[in-house]
Amino acid sequence: MVDEYRTITKASQGTYSELRSRFLGFAHHVTTPEEALALVSDCQKKYYDARHVCWAYMLGAEREVFRSNDNGEPSGTAGKPILGQINSRELTDVIVLVVRYFGGVKLGTGGLIEAYRTTAAATLDAAQVETRTVDGTCSADFDYADMNAVMRVSRMMGARIVEQTCDLQCHMTFSIRMGRLDELERRLDCALRHIPFE
Repeated sequence: MVDEYRTITKASQGTYSELRSRFLGFAHHVTTPEEALALVSDCQKKYYDARHVCWAYMLGAEREVFRSNDNGEPSGTAGKPILGQINSRELTDVIVLVVRYFGGVKLGTGGLIEAYRTTAAATLDAAQVETRTVDGTCSADFDYADMNAVMRVSRMMGARIVEQTCDLQCHMTFSIRMGRLDELERRLDCALRHIPFE
């Protein structure tokens, strides 16, 4: 299970020119396919006079949701090179769109691949990248008398309390990085059973 991932923090742009064709690149942070496709639609409307709007996106901490589109360019010459740049930087929750204004000279398969790859690279190079964590939650129900033991474990593990109710019985929900969730659950269990953690 992945407990951290890399993504861009805000939109970025890049450009490239080859044999009078102009390529405009745009990268955006997205979290759903619908959000990504809405950006594609907006870009196609804004650059309605462009020959092609090609794109690729990668979503999720596990990087398992992805899609690319050549938008009329020869198969594999646009979307895949764009996706390749996202992959080479190990980014997720990002879409890169490349708008092409045709300059009258055909670039050939190799030229197209290089142009889309270079534009995507320039666009992502201009982006601010950050590493984010994937958090999980766990809950504990306990007697008020065990509050100090529960709080000690919470502080020691660096867990955040996201929900809390206390009367004679207490209920707390904690949030912590996924890689530490199992240990937090085991430590809480030991604290509430009044046995040492092993």
